Formats: sequence, structure tokens, C-alpha cells
Amino acid sequence: MDKILIVEDKESLRQVLAETLQTEGYGVVEAADGQEAIQRISEERFDLVLTDLKLPKKDGLEVLRAAQENSPSVAVVLMTAYGTIDVAVQAMKEGAYDFLSKPIDTDYLLMLIKRAMERQRLWKENILFRSELAERLSLPEIVGRSPKIREAFLLLEKVAPASTSVFLSGEGGTGKELFARALHFLSPRKERPFVAINCAAIPENLQESELFGYEKGAFTGADRSKPGRFELADKGTLFLDEVADLSLSTQGKLLRVLQEGVLERVGGTKSIRVDVRIVAATDQDLLKAVEEKRFREGLYFRLHVFPIQLPSLRERPEDIPLLAERFVGRYALEMKKPVKGISKEALSLLGHYSWPGNVRELQNCMERAVILCPRGEVQPQHVQVGPEREEDLLRLPTGLSGSLHEASSRASRTVERKMIQEALRQSKGNKWQAAKRLQVSYKTLLFKIKDLEIES
Repeated sequence: MDKILIVEDKESLRQVLAETLQTEGYGVVEAADGQEAIQRISEERFDLVLTDLKLPKKDGLEVLRAAQENSPSVAVVLMTAYGTIDVAVQAMKEGAYDFLSKPIDTDYLLMLIKRAMERQRLWKENILFRSELAERLSLPEIVGRSPKIREAFLLLEKVAPASTSVFLSGEGGTGKELFARALHFLSPRKERPFVAINCAAIPENLQESELFGYEKGAFTGADRSKPGRFELADKGTLFLDEVADLSLSTQGKLLRVLQEGVLERVGGTKSIRVDVRIVAATDQDLLKAVEEKRFREGLYFRLHVFPIQLPSLRERPEDIPLLAERFVGRYALEMKKPVKGISKEALSLLGHYSWPGNVRELQNCMERAVILCPRGEVQPQHVQVGPEREEDLLRLPTGLSGSLHEASSRASRTVERKMIQEALRQSKGNKWQAAKRLQVSYKTLLFKIKDLEIES
């Protein structure tokens, strides 16, 4: 249920508005003055704020600013009396959605609210894959309407305006770096640098110099001074991916930087002050690493201030069609191929696979599908998921209906198709080599390719 905050000092009008909106199915919270409204905004989440401009204690502009600070996506509609239109126009320049002149036309009010709610819904659903944002964030994209991905994004939106450290956890391929970039984009630091570093990719003996920089002569080969990632991210955001792979020594120095806001380059003695917002991520169980003394407890609590769990693709299967269509459209455009959409049969196949590689695996799968599909819709024979596992075979769209023989036959055809597709891929389309890999005759392979409608 969408929730609306009504801010109006005249009780009679406030009650009329509340009854009107409640009749339309909205959840309503009332506030009699600006100060009470700002308090409500700090305690609860609203989809829309309907506020008068002239209010006791705090005015409508202050309510607008408080609402925007608390949630960048909230819609604010202002109610104005004659003579305050200029102020209302100024409010729209500051980010208000629209304004209404008193006396209020309830039909127009309801239409305006419906339109605002629709805009907010689209904003929340599409913020992570709008073209201009996608360009800034660098793909892969994360999209979705499932409750779990919405919950993760709402938490992201909530914490974005602050400088609080954020900890992203989730399986590989769930989009942790994309969420980190989105957090930066939605924060006041968006005009400053976003710097990402994969801690697992840095040899242990180079971790400190990569993070904190080094001075000339600090070690063999250091023929000049070099700033580290912290300095490069000053006033911006530093994303520490796979933070669990940092050595204990580097963890200790990282903790000091986070506590004091100053660092020293390797081989240096000068303290350098930095202002960096930290976003950390890992697919490991960091608390278990703390218990096993592989990760410093103090650093854990410094990083784990605001945790956000990113769901696996298995946990949001309703998003698979949306993601798949998005990827197909993207790769068809890039490859300039007349591929438009995905067939129901192919979507069914995608929906019955467990996706251990999450969104990244689905993205790769759709890229291959566009390559294999000559035109029209992506079909099941263009979709290569796997390697096959027993639990995935049990979930295939063949189902468990019909006789045992029928179910076995359907599953057998599915496995045969995927084995042949993989053999052809490994053989780069050479059917003689593929037949040899599959240990069947060339003639048998040709028959199977035709019978299973495999593109070759």
C-alpha cells in the first residue's frame, strides 16, 4: 500500500483530504505543522508528501527539503493559496513534483497523485538501468521488480545521502560493484571520484602500496612517488571488493585509516588526511572469518555499519524474463542482429535453471544466445545453460507429468541437445570433431542436429 503524509494546519481540510485518499486505498499519516511533518519523515518512509506551503513552526519548503534528504525518490506535492504561486514555482525548481492551488479539486488531486506514484514506481524500477545511468555505472545491469531486489535498492536509497560505511554481501555475480556505483551516484559525492579495487586480485606484498600509495625509494623499482586508491578517492567513494582477501597486516592499517581519517604512504612519514566513503563487499562469510581469526574484529565492525544483502537470482526468479529481455535487446543492438525478444519456451528453460553464476551467468548466456540466433526470437536451442546438474535436470520444464517413459524421453532430448551444443562450441562448429567428442558417428550426429533443431 502506498503511504502518503498529509501536512496541513487546518484540521477540517486535513481530515477531508485524509478521508478522500483513504477511500482510494492509500495509507495516510497526518501532521498539523511542519515540525511534526519533519519528525514523521525521519521516522517513517513515505511514497508521497502532500504539504501546504504556509505552516506553523516549519514551512512547506523545509518539509520538502527534509523529505528529499531522507529519500531522493519521494514525490512532494505542495498546496498553495492565492499569492504564493511564485514560492510554489521556486519549490518545483528545488525538486517538488507539482503544486495545487486552493481550494483543492479532489478529482485533480487524485489524478496528480496517481501520476506521481506511477513516476515513482518507474523511477525505483528503472534507476539501475536507465540509459544515462547505465553509461555511468558500466554494465552488467541489475534490474528487477521482485520484493528482495526492491528491498535491497530501498536500503541503498536510504543510506545513499549519508557518509556511512556500507557492506554489500551476496554470491558472486549478484551485482555488488553495480550497487556500489549506484550508491555513489545517488550520494552527495557523485561528482567526486568512484574508485574500485578488487582486493583478491592484488598480491599480498602489494596490497598496502595499492591502497595507501608509496614514496619514491620505498622499495626496489619505486622510482617515483605514487598516490594510493584512498588518495585517488578523496571526497568520493572507495569500493573494496573481496575485502576478506586482505592480509591481516593490511587490515590493521586499513582500520587505522578508517578510525583516524589519515594515512601514510609506504616509505613515507607525512600524514595525509583523506575523506572517503567506504563500500566493502565479499561473497565470503565475514563473521566466520572473524571467528577463525582471518579477519580483524575491529575492522569488521567498522565496515559492517550498514549491511545490504544482495539476493541471488534463484531468490528472485520473477526477474529472469525482465533481465533476459534486457540483455537480448542490448546484445542484438551491439551486434546489429535482427533478434527481437525471447520465445516462451526459451524463457521457460531459463526459469527452470538454478543460475549458480547469478546475473553474470544469465548475461553471458544471453550474449551466446544472440550470437546463435540468426533472427526473430531466441529459441530453446539457442540457450546454453549448464553444466547440467542433477537438481537442475529435475527442475527442467519437462516436469514430472505423464508416464515415466515420456518424462525420461523429454529429459533425454534436453540433455542430448545441450551436450551436442557444447561439443559443437568446443569444436568451433566442426561436426567431425564434435562427433568424435560425443563418441558417435558423423551420420548419427547429423541426424540428431536435425531432429533436435540445433542451429549449426
